Amino acid sequence: MIQGTTDHGWRVIARIMARALAGAALVLGIGGCTPAGDAGQAGGGGEGADRLEAWRGPTPPGEWTGAVDVAPLPDEGRFAALTKLTHGGTNAEAYFSPEGDRLIFQSTWPGVSECDQMYTMNLDGSDLQLVSTGTGRTTCGYHFPGADRILFSSTHLAGEQCPPAPDRSRGYVWGLFEYDVFTRELGSGEIRQLTDAPGYDAEATISTDGSTIVFTSVRSGDLEIWTMAADGSDPRQLTSELGYEGGAFFSADGTKLVYRAFHPETEEEVADYRALLAQNLVRGGRMELFVMDADGSNRRQITRNGASNFAPFFHPNGEQIIFSSNMDDPTGRAFHLYVINVDGTGLERITTDGFFNSFPMFSPDGSLLAFASDRGAPGPGEINVFLAEWGGVGGGE
Repeated sequence: MIQGTTDHGWRVIARIMARALAGAALVLGIGGCTPAGDAGQAGGGGEGADRLEAWRGPTPPGEWTGAVDVAPLPDEGRFAALTKLTHGGTNAEAYFSPEGDRLIFQSTWPGVSECDQMYTMNLDGSDLQLVSTGTGRTTCGYHFPGADRILFSSTHLAGEQCPPAPDRSRGYVWGLFEYDVFTRELGSGEIRQLTDAPGYDAEATISTDGSTIVFTSVRSGDLEIWTMAADGSDPRQLTSELGYEGGAFFSADGTKLVYRAFHPETEEEVADYRALLAQNLVRGGRMELFVMDADGSNRRQITRNGASNFAPFFHPNGEQIIFSSNMDDPTGRAFHLYVINVDGTGLERITTDGFFNSFPMFSPDGSLLAFASDRGAPGPGEINVFLAEWGGVGGGE
């Protein structure tokens, strides 16, 4: 672990941990009971602790994680405190456990892996563990509520090597690799495959009650949002409009989904989209944000700025959405975090430091914000995970 945190920083971490644990107690209290496995883990003994001792993900060599307090810019008034948790490489999509005391994230670290693998760590960067297979490419890790289990997508069944990067001769395009969705039991290490349709199945997240997984799939011939039960059964298609729809997250009460979408509007855009899709590619560019009910009904558009808006996530109050966008940069290169009301009003810019700020997620109680940023990076391409104490001034809660 990095030794760089001041006394003030450790006080911040202690306060963060205390608030996260308090939020976890509230969540479990609302649920009515704690599953037996979780109770054993929390108590440091019993069946849950025995299971955890049976398997542990390896720790990669090097000092890649550790809490270091950093100063937000003066106009980043929402950040009451800010902590850097990773150091070097490319780190992104850090998402909280339901208890709010741990993060799962994907990283590529020089000398460790050539493409993203999935890791977990505590909120101070300690107890770093590799939780994917270490082969193929992974994306979109998530914790199951009420279980020692994680969800992630991986290409390891299609090949142990990293899939080749897409040909950028056609511009900024994303590769639709042969991802499937998997779960891993953190007590036993057992991996289970949930999807086996040809092509892209990824971008999976879970409802707060743990019953439903939402994901993006090309199985219908287009990139659509689907749901399935937690065991992979009962797949249901929610969207059907031509174009890319994905990156969906449930609201805290499980009644709504927020997602990003690109719908081609002109003949040229339709032709370009179809041609790229046939090559397992999609163009990153103009995307707008949408909200719909969890069954796919009552869809409405939230943003209408023509920019690249992505990585949306609900505040736990269900009234605001935080997301990343390049709307304020005429060159389209700088991405920052914004908050907007679910009706599309009350836009508020959150970050001003760096050129890339994205993949935000609130802790279950709303007191913390995890996000990825290149702020303070010594060179191009380095992106780290940051943890902010949410507060200060602004229009949202």
